[in-house]
This record gives sequence, C-alpha cells and structure tokens, in this order.
Amino acid sequence: MKKFSLLILISLLLISCGKKVEIAVYNDTNFKRENEMVDLCLCSLKNKIGLKVGDKIIILDSNHKQVPYQMLSDSMTVIFPVTVGAKDSSKYTILIGKPDSIVTKTFGRHVPERKDDFAWENDRIAFRMYGPKLAAENPSNGVDVWLKRTENLIVNKFYKDDLAGKQSYHVDNGEGLDCYKVAHTLGAGGIAPYIDTILFVGSYYNKYNILEKGPLRTVFQLLYDSVKIGDRTIKEKLVITVDAGNQLNKATVEYEDKSKTKMQVAAGIFLHDSIGTPVSEPKKGYIAYAENAVSDAGVPSGRSYVGVIIPTPIDTVITKQKHLLAISNYRADRPFIYYFGAGWSKWGFPKDKDWFDYMEKATLKIKHPLRIIVK
Repeated sequence: MKKFSLLILISLLLISCGKKVEIAVYNDTNFKRENEMVDLCLCSLKNKIGLKVGDKIIILDSNHKQVPYQMLSDSMTVIFPVTVGAKDSSKYTILIGKPDSIVTKTFGRHVPERKDDFAWENDRIAFRMYGPKLAAENPSNGVDVWLKRTENLIVNKFYKDDLAGKQSYHVDNGEGLDCYKVAHTLGAGGIAPYIDTILFVGSYYNKYNILEKGPLRTVFQLLYDSVKIGDRTIKEKLVITVDAGNQLNKATVEYEDKSKTKMQVAAGIFLHDSIGTPVSEPKKGYIAYAENAVSDAGVPSGRSYVGVIIPTPIDTVITKQKHLLAISNYRADRPFIYYFGAGWSKWGFPKDKDWFDYMEKATLKIKHPLRIIVK
C-alpha cells in the first residue's frame, strides 16, 4: 500500500513539473451535466504546453484523476467526458504525457454477413440501418433499435450467436434484444422528404464510410443514391455521430437536388400500437414515444422508448401514415441537423416519465452547450 501511494506521489510531482494548461467548463443550465462529451481544439493549447505533432496528452480532473479522451481524425480535436454541477463550473488540467488505456464504448460496422446491415452502438443502446442485400424483404431507410441493459458492446456477439443458431437476438438473453419492428417506415427516428402532404419513406443505403472509430465517439456516413420523390430522384447523404453515455445520435442529412425545388423534411417515429404514448413538444423542439416492448415470441419485455430532437424551428407536428412526424422547412444542398435515439425501461428508464424527462433535458443540453474557457 505504501509503495502504491509513493508511486502516486511521484506521478503527481512529475506532472506538476511539466507545462500544463487549465481549462474551465461552464454549465449554464439549472441541472447537473454528467459525463457529457465536449470537443476541444488543441490549437488553443499548442503554444502553452509546447505540444508537437505526435505528442500524447493527459487530461486530469480536479481530483488529479485521469479522464479518458479520444483524438479525432483531424489530429487537432480532442473529446472527453465532463461532469459539471447546475449553474457551476469544473476545472480540468491538460499536459503532455502518456495516458492510461481506456475502455472502448462506441462501435459501428458494415455487417455483410447479415444482408448489408450497418450496425452501431455505445454503452447505452444499439441501432442499425438496412443495406442493399435486404432490398427484396425490407427496402427502408428507417432506424432499427436494439435494446440493451449492459455497458458491454453487444453488436458483434448478437450477430455471431444469431447466425450460428446459438441465441436469437430477438429474445432477451439478459443483455438486451431486438424487438423493434421497422418494415417500410421511418422506424425509430428516420428522416424523409415531406412534400404536398406526402411522406416519402426511402429505401436502403448504397454506400457507407466510417469517419471516426471510437473509443468514445463513432462517426459514419451513409449514402443514398436514389431517393424518390414522386417522378423525380435525388440523392441523400446522412452522417451519424454516436458518443459514449448518450441515448441519442446526432444526424446530419443533406439532400442533393438540382431542381432546387422547395421542400420539407420529416423526422419521425413509427407508432406501432394503440397503447403507446406519444408526446409532442414542437415549441420545445422534440417529439417522443413510449410503447410496450414485446419479443418475437410474444413475451413482454417492459417498455421501449424513442425520441427525436430538432434544434431549429419545427414547422408542425402531425400524425400521418401511422407516424408521429416533426416537419421542418429545408433548403436543398444544405445540412440539416437533428437527433434521434431510444431507451428501455429495463436500463435506466423505469417509467415513461423518466424517458420524457430525459428528452426534455437532452433538448436543453443541445440548445445550451457546455462552454470551455482556456485559462
């Protein structure tokens, strides 16, 4: 024990001797922000600590404990989780050094062995989108949800066990299950053009690109070559970002339309049954839904939850074609940002109200991002 304490003391002495920068993270909301990911450009620290290309950094919290971080592919942006009290600030220290290894908490990949799915997850929830090989059965750009109740990454395990006939991921095995039905709908937060009161649910993605590979953030791009709107066809680019600890994904969609015709887009939630509970808060910027989760074998599996947040003004919210739709004006060839995600009563949201409260706070977090000041 004495030897361990001595090692900690030596480490702190070495840290205190090197160049370091203190940053303060400010929370302007009236509730605590826990393990929320922030982005910091190292360009603001380069000269202060003598950071050179290839140098590693250490991030310490106020208790001198290392904070896990991820360097993004631009080699200049670092992301890390912070915790800040309501209307308060937290201090962090950055210096050059060898960081501790960290646990991977986000993941995404193309799944050719399962009809070209693209699946992704974090330590809270999992999702997938459908690819070309599923076109004959289910040509949809809707979002599928895999409910989880473990921080472990389960996508690879679920696919492997299901394909080997060992364990179906449609049955709750103690870690989660896929009981969500998409078919030809927007599913759990998909998006589509909405023109002349018609919702144009899309088809499968044609290509994918992985832009960031975790461990705390995964980013990928899906390309849709043929998005049909009546008698014309446009293209769609969808970039999805998933961070550790977050129930929601950030989505940036862009439609390439040479005609420049005015259009609207609808981010939506498919309403599966008559006993679900939809919540519409267009002025606050979100819609949400709670329903019974039932396995393929008809076994009740608690309640599943879905939500969509649109930070920019929502034109209207309607129920149409068995969807709850948040409709917004859109200008072609411009990025449109929204957020979608899901939760489960068996993993963090015991009651419907807990999910709706989460959506309310998540909307405020997006509209009031944490502020970073370099001291």
